[in-house]
Amino acid sequence: MIKVITTEKIYGILKIVKEVIMSVQLMDFYADWCGPCIAMKPVVEELGKELSGRVEIKKINVDENQEEASKYGVMSIPTYLILKDDEEVDRFVGATSKEIIKQKLSQHIS
Repeated sequence: MIKVITTEKIYGILKIVKEVIMSVQLMDFYADWCGPCIAMKPVVEELGKELSGRVEIKKINVDENQEEASKYGVMSIPTYLILKDDEEVDRFVGATSKEIIKQKLSQHIS
């Protein structure tokens, strides 16, 4: 029996694999006018590079995505949520060091 695997099927499989592997997300709730958010931007970018393929980083501008901020109960910025398998496992507010964020994330990376 010969099975034909289309490019569409391969991309579907890769998407599923990526979702399984990258089950940890860091959600960064920020605003362009927020001083601590601006200070944290390079930290979050560095983490994105260092943890590429292991953690998905999502940046959410609270001015443009008020519904998303409300959904997660974000009251102050910057707010960072760590989700594993789409469930919140940690939350912290305010500027912090890259090492602390990395430590928090590493507790949830398989």
